[in-house]
Amino acid sequence: MGQLYRRPRSRFWWCKYYIHGRPIRESTGHVKERDAARYVKEKEGRAAAGLPVLPKADRVRYEEAATDLRDHYRTTGRRNLVEAEKRFKHLQTFFHGVRLPSISGASATAYVAHRQQEGAANGTINRELAVLSKMLRLAYENGKLVRLPVIRKLKEAAPREGFFERDQFQAVRRHLPEDLQIAVSVAYALGWRMQSEVLTLQRRQVDLEAATLRLEPGTTKNDEGRVVYLPAVLKAALAAQLGHVDALQKRLGRIIPWVFPNLSGVKVAPVGRRRTRVLGERRKDFRKAWLSACKAAGCPGMLRHDFRRTAVRNMVNAGVAERVAMRVTGHRTRSVFDRYHIVSPADLQDVARRLAGTLSGTLAPQMPHTSLTPSP
Repeated sequence: MGQLYRRPRSRFWWCKYYIHGRPIRESTGHVKERDAARYVKEKEGRAAAGLPVLPKADRVRYEEAATDLRDHYRTTGRRNLVEAEKRFKHLQTFFHGVRLPSISGASATAYVAHRQQEGAANGTINRELAVLSKMLRLAYENGKLVRLPVIRKLKEAAPREGFFERDQFQAVRRHLPEDLQIAVSVAYALGWRMQSEVLTLQRRQVDLEAATLRLEPGTTKNDEGRVVYLPAVLKAALAAQLGHVDALQKRLGRIIPWVFPNLSGVKVAPVGRRRTRVLGERRKDFRKAWLSACKAAGCPGMLRHDFRRTAVRNMVNAGVAERVAMRVTGHRTRSVFDRYHIVSPADLQDVARRLAGTLSGTLAPQMPHTSLTPSP
């Protein structure tokens, strides 16, 4: 049976009740005894019905739930924390200090309006709402939230369908430095991510004798390793690139582990300055060079991520089994792979050409049947 009592210097009634024989003491948050008694009865009723009773539900704030979710991601490894922090950053700004039970569907709608005013795309907002929903569900499972709010996602724009035709790719590549020509050739042929999978390649991942290129487990987006066999032209290009790295090693007198280091720049980074290219260090990015090359080639607006769609399309059109192509590009699910398999008008025209010979005799117009017997 619950008890009500007063504590010194407190304007609220306090209560004591039991959950599985364990005494719980907390403030009711009510000044009137009648309201406090109703609060205790509600707690006892939930305990008797086997429902979760949250002694501190009104005190749990967003920050505590966010910390729990970070710990969950860290211990289970189910999500990249670097990527998750991008979502937490925006959620933290809006929900800072908010009590967890007060986060509702209306709160989520207000957050959506706030992010849309900031210019965020619906897809980006949906990824952030997914983190918020996971956070609330985890709090519910941990007994820190009584009821889960309904959070509705937004309709997203159609997936991007950009890809390179062969002539476009060759035109853009011509306007890049030699080492970057090789880097984009790897992405074009294999569909690997430029920032995280191509520019991060180390020499130990290239085996020219076996003609293989390897990504280590845990270094890819889906954490799975990859081994691909290199076409002869790509093998020759990588051999030439490693030759340039060997020459730079001799000049600097130190080992360079990267396949795509800075081949120009300063030998030592100046103190206190950022974004300085240092000879032999790994290339971090080449955004300006890429934009300039696309503009010079007459292909403005093309993205380096379009290489993934291009590689998928090229492999499937070349007759590579889709399951094998997925192993090369690193797509784990068929649904995502299908999104990257883009069909162009030229592909549809090719269908018409292929069908022309097959259907010409079948669908040719026929003369109406006439009887050879003269009419009387």
